[in-house]
This record gives sequence, structure tokens and C-alpha cells, in this order.
Amino acid sequence: MLMLVYVHLADTLAPSTIAMTKALTELGRRERQIMDILVRRKRATAADVLADLPDQPSYSAVRSMLRLLEDKGYVKHEWEGPRYVFVPAADPERLRRDAVRHLVQTFFDDSTESAVVALLGAGEKALTTEQLDRLAKLIAQAKKKGGRP
Repeated sequence: MLMLVYVHLADTLAPSTIAMTKALTELGRRERQIMDILVRRKRATAADVLADLPDQPSYSAVRSMLRLLEDKGYVKHEWEGPRYVFVPAADPERLRRDAVRHLVQTFFDDSTESAVVALLGAGEKALTTEQLDRLAKLIAQAKKKGGRP
């Protein structure tokens, strides 16, 4: 399989101007939906994104939104055969932190404690002793560091 990587003009700018500098929580609803799809799929074409979107807009609207996300530094693309394949530009760990931060702020009134309590009771099966021990170690580390693991 031949894969060509397309270099967008933004890629020639200084890294600080194209890196994802804002949190995902600052995106609009449709931008967030597109990012959710890209994070879940890890890579997707505009057609893939369109297929996964609720209340589907036009194909050209999805392409425009992907280009906008790319210009903002959230997405990058590669040329794979006759089409572009889009991937999240940010580190997966950063994306996870942003998602959890948004979850805690939106649904738990910015209370980490409430979120943890809800997560502990949310699983269909109970946590194992080993999992609970790992969580206890992380809590102990957080206490030593003033609230950060």
C-alpha cells in the first residue's frame, strides 16, 4: 500500500502555532462530535465522519469542519490513495485529560470526588482487589503531592 503524506501550509508554521493549544471543551457542539468520532476511530475519512454524525450535515460541511479543525491545530490529515484520512493532532493522554475535565465540570459541578464516587459505582462488575489497591496507591500519591497523582 502506498501512503503519501500531504503537508498542509499550517505544518510549515512554528510548532507552537499549530499545536492544539486550547482544550477540546472550547469547541462547538459539531466540532466536538467530529473530534469524538476521530478519537474513537483513531483515523477516519470525511465520509466515515459523516456516517457517524447524528443529524447528518452535508458532506461538504463535514469537509469544511475538518479543515477548520485542522487550521485550529486539533486535526491533521494524511493522503491515503485518493482521499484524505484525518487523525487527531493531540497526544491521546491530553485528549483523555480534556475529556475527563469536561465530564467533571459538566456533570459533577467540578467535583473530582463526586466523579470518582460515581465511577466507582458505575461499572457492571465490581473492581478487583488489585484494581482497588492501584487506586489506593494513586490516592496516596495524590495526598503527598497536594491533590495531584
